[in-house]
Amino acid sequence: MKYDFTTIMDRRGRDAIAVDAIGSKGSWSSAPTAPKEGFSAIPMWVADMNFATVPTIQEAIIDRVNHPAFGYFSPSDAYYQSIISWQETRNHVTGLKAEHIGYENGVLGCVCSALQAFTAPGEKVLLHSPTYIGFTHSLEDTGRVAELSPLVQDENGVWRMDYEDMDRRLKANKIHLAIFCSPHNPCGRVWEAWEIEKAMEVYAANDCYVISDEIWSDIILNGNRHIPTQSISEDAKNRTIAIYAPSKTFNLAGLIGSYHIIYNDYLRDRMCHTADMSHYNSMNVLSMHALIGAYKPEGHEWVDELCEVLSGNINYAYDFITTHFDGVTTAKPQGTYMMFLHCEDYCKKAGCTIDELVQAGWDVGVAWQKGAPFHDPWGIRMNFAVPFSLVKEAMTRLEKYVFLPSYML
Repeated sequence: MKYDFTTIMDRRGRDAIAVDAIGSKGSWSSAPTAPKEGFSAIPMWVADMNFATVPTIQEAIIDRVNHPAFGYFSPSDAYYQSIISWQETRNHVTGLKAEHIGYENGVLGCVCSALQAFTAPGEKVLLHSPTYIGFTHSLEDTGRVAELSPLVQDENGVWRMDYEDMDRRLKANKIHLAIFCSPHNPCGRVWEAWEIEKAMEVYAANDCYVISDEIWSDIILNGNRHIPTQSISEDAKNRTIAIYAPSKTFNLAGLIGSYHIIYNDYLRDRMCHTADMSHYNSMNVLSMHALIGAYKPEGHEWVDELCEVLSGNINYAYDFITTHFDGVTTAKPQGTYMMFLHCEDYCKKAGCTIDELVQAGWDVGVAWQKGAPFHDPWGIRMNFAVPFSLVKEAMTRLEKYVFLPSYML
């Protein structure tokens, strides 16, 4: 490979919650406790990556920093053209123009703006469950209420939407705004075109606008393909607020910088007006240049290699978990680098609580994340965007110290 995905990068003291918050008693109350003596921490909880980003990002930032003025600015033509070119190449999007693109102070910032633009406090918003914890916090913080439509696993363990349940909940609660996660976090589904089409038909039948979080759209595994929600139909194109960002793809969360794509004039006007009233939704000049650096040809090559590495990590972990950890079930993610484990059967056989199981992992340095905030009380979420050597080490520790074999239970 051209790029390095094997070096174990030391992020300690480099502004990384994923490592510096472990064992901390600071504001991150959900952070894993420090491992016991003799074990190093493997960061597998926060959804960022332990890989060095593509060098063109640093080059673009350094080039801009070398000019000693950082005054007020407007997004450049290069910024918009980079997005248009990236979307056309990666997602086969045509007809996208600069006027359809708007800056957002993070995906959740956009979600909050949409919630305030199209709902009132106390109103319900439809989501699928398991649910990304950030959506839950955004709804709670803006005074909205989550109405959860559970995803169900088919006979092959693949997560599916229940369209009848979605329709029933939309009608019963008079819901007119939904949050759609594509690819899905934490389940890792990369929705097929027919699945998105059926979902959008349900939303259309209930006069429901859609916030489509597509921040994971570049991280697609094992030959799957991301289908933009807005590409499904003309109605979907005009019903949807789509949100993207280079932050998840290139490990730039600390720089902040997402963008929406909105084709419908009414939706765009409402969104921009609401965001402007907050007086906070302003781009950082270095964030702009980071995106331009990310979306260069080298960025395409880097992402392709990244997805190959992540596919290998996920494949190894899935095979290991499903063959070695009796009582633990999981679905192989088709996108993202997160895997969601369901541990109810194991906990009941072992006579332990999910909290005790999570702590057992933390004790040996496997810094994974509780699944309860994602609406699975028996769940654990794991991040496999680490060098493969750490994936193998994590599996070895879990087998040796955490998940007892069935004959010992």
